[in-house]
Amino acid sequence: MKILQVGAGREFEILEMDTPQPGPGEVLLRVEAVTTCPQWDLHLRHDEPMFVGHRFHYPYTPGQPGHEATGVIAALGEGVTGLAVGERVSAWRDAGHGRPGCYAQYAVLQSDNVIPVPEHLPYEATAPVELAMCVAASFLVLKEMNAVHGRRFGVMGLGPAGLIAVQMARAEGAAEVIGFDFSPARRELACRLGAAAAYDSRDDISALFPARPASTRLDCGIDCVGAKSSVEYLMDRVEHAVMLFGVQRQDYTYAPRHYRNLRLCGYPGHSRAAAEYAVSLIADGLLDLAPLTTHHLPLERQEAIKICFRPWS
Repeated sequence: MKILQVGAGREFEILEMDTPQPGPGEVLLRVEAVTTCPQWDLHLRHDEPMFVGHRFHYPYTPGQPGHEATGVIAALGEGVTGLAVGERVSAWRDAGHGRPGCYAQYAVLQSDNVIPVPEHLPYEATAPVELAMCVAASFLVLKEMNAVHGRRFGVMGLGPAGLIAVQMARAEGAAEVIGFDFSPARRELACRLGAAAAYDSRDDISALFPARPASTRLDCGIDCVGAKSSVEYLMDRVEHAVMLFGVQRQDYTYAPRHYRNLRLCGYPGHSRAAAEYAVSLIADGLLDLAPLTTHHLPLERQEAIKICFRPWS
């Protein structure tokens, strides 16, 4: 089978390896599509650590960092129940970067890390289930806080995660969803996916969204960027709660002007419940992941909101 290996200096190689076999509690996935992850893929390509104290080692584990994958089960390992050969599934949890990943024609995954998905959809609509699960974990917390339904909801950053957040907020009955991003193309796509409006936060929109200590116009929101400037921009324009989803690398200033009602919420962690919630929205037609993909490529080409690689092309 073909499997991609990332090297140093933006190098990569397509290796030929024997097709692996699943062990106890594992499944063999015939990978039909795998989408890029803006976090791992870009940081790995530029050799920029993801977190404090983190570093990459090259050449990277073959198939990694591919983890947003969908396909059909080709074989079951001993003791696996509740799944069948030929069933369409997606990975919902990354097995870890020490194991071969899904930038390959086949990948072995723990059976607990895959979830059945609708078979009638195009593969790019089910490949990013792992990302949808991550965003869904935040929305399960927001739902418990009554921070979405009937609220005027802000989404900072309209990359893949932000575009999912727009749709989840709509699905959960937000009174209005407002997006913020520098990119005109992403703002336009957000509006097509359900945002009432989307703005460039660098523009003077203070009349529409006054900042604290003035009375704010957004009830709640989610930051999908992680930068100090984006988080604090949202903090200054939201009344009740800001969910921190983007990878956090900096300290933020919670100032006296924020004391009135504002809550900051950290990421709660991955869960099967979040994966099931995301897949249920996909099945009900309330979450469409296909528009996130802007390019379709075979493994041999590396070039873009999100790329979908087709290992058998």
